[in-house]
Amino acid sequence: MKYGEKEIAEFDVEKDLEIWPNKYEREYLIKITLPEFSCLCPRSGYPDFATLYLEYIPNEWVVELKAIKLYINSFRNRYISHEASANEIYETLFEKLKPKYMKLTADFNPRGNVHTVIEINSEGIERK
Repeated sequence: MKYGEKEIAEFDVEKDLEIWPNKYEREYLIKITLPEFSCLCPRSGYPDFATLYLEYIPNEWVVELKAIKLYINSFRNRYISHEASANEIYETLFEKLKPKYMKLTADFNPRGNVHTVIEINSEGIERK
């Protein structure tokens, strides 16, 4: 097993998702794009790919970038639906960071003529 595979396989979100104190009192928006998300369809086993867009206004904590990369990569061999993966990622980050605001958009690549976008927002969803 190569070192990157080992890091991903052994990643434990409870101890390895490193967060740092936010040093600033002012409000500011952090935007992180994660274009290489992958997981496995729980029904077929086919791979699913997505770009994740995370936005948050930190309160006391910010997430360390390598840690979030490893966390996101830990999904690549998991059998999990689009909805479950997006909600799990959102819930985990929201619980750990306790931000003033957070939005996660999971834009899954089309497969079988279906394109899925899942948006979760701490202020709720505006219905159009």
